Amino acid sequence: MPDRATLSRIAPFAAYILFIAIADILSRLGMSEMDLRWLYPLKIGVVIGMLWFWRREYTEMAWPPTLGTRDWLIAIGVGIAVFIAWINLGADWMVVGKSTGYQPVGPDGQLDWLLVAVRLAGAALVVPVMEELFWRSYLMRWLVDTDFLRVNPASVGIKAIAIASMLFAIEHSLWLAGLVAGIAYSLLYVRSRSIWSPIVAHGVTNGALGLWVIVGGHWGYW
Repeated sequence: MPDRATLSRIAPFAAYILFIAIADILSRLGMSEMDLRWLYPLKIGVVIGMLWFWRREYTEMAWPPTLGTRDWLIAIGVGIAVFIAWINLGADWMVVGKSTGYQPVGPDGQLDWLLVAVRLAGAALVVPVMEELFWRSYLMRWLVDTDFLRVNPASVGIKAIAIASMLFAIEHSLWLAGLVAGIAYSLLYVRSRSIWSPIVAHGVTNGALGLWVIVGGHWGYW
């Protein structure tokens, strides 16, 4: 049975992946994108609830973050760079599977701005926290020592970074973009020794991507 420190980092991520699997199953059973559009708000709500329930376990997320101005600027810059890479690494050989993305429209075919807001907030504010707690705070350090809370991020080696980044890439249909992002966020974590650094970068990437999707109608990226 996992201890609370482990469970609190795995469970929100596992719930998120479970909802993706449920959506895929329901789609295969004939449910339309219109029928499934409210599944995302439910998914994000469950993840928020779990993160809040275990909030005291995330000792590395003490507020305010111990980041200097330079760290903030580097994290933001990396987030923007990953966004640029993400929208330019979409050649056929860089993609696994096919995603129609998430189209937050109502029955009239017009954008449902409540769904748009929830999707953007979920991607920019919730997903980065959930994923960085799992991929960087937990998995990357666990690959060094199963008692991962003892591991100083600065002592994480290339092997752990490579494994965690490759698995992070597999999670995404744009696998090469995912690999680039995984490596970038991991190096930020090692450099800053603060989970807030990759969280900020991840949030900037997802926020910029979300705005790009909304303005340009690039729904396949959602």
